[in-house]
Amino acid sequence: MGFFKKAFKDMKESAKAQHEVDKANFAAVKAESKATWEEAKMSPSARQAMMQEEREKQIAEANARTAAAQERIAKAKERNAVAKAKREEEK
Repeated sequence: MGFFKKAFKDMKESAKAQHEVDKANFAAVKAESKATWEEAKMSPSARQAMMQEEREKQIAEANARTAAAQERIAKAKERNAVAKAKREEEK
């Protein structure tokens, strides 16, 4: 008897938690839909400015990722050079 009671309690708690997730997702989709609607009503010049701002943001993010990758490359080359020198010493 205790097993089923616990199982139903767990299912009830899980359903409540999933309901909260569903409510949050619904609210997000509703807000995104409203934002899309408001953006659709923009003037062409305002839309172009918004798109340019978004492109600049994407470029900045890409540049930051490139810089981080270059730093990783430099560190890897340094570690490889140290390892190679160590191997040469051992010979």
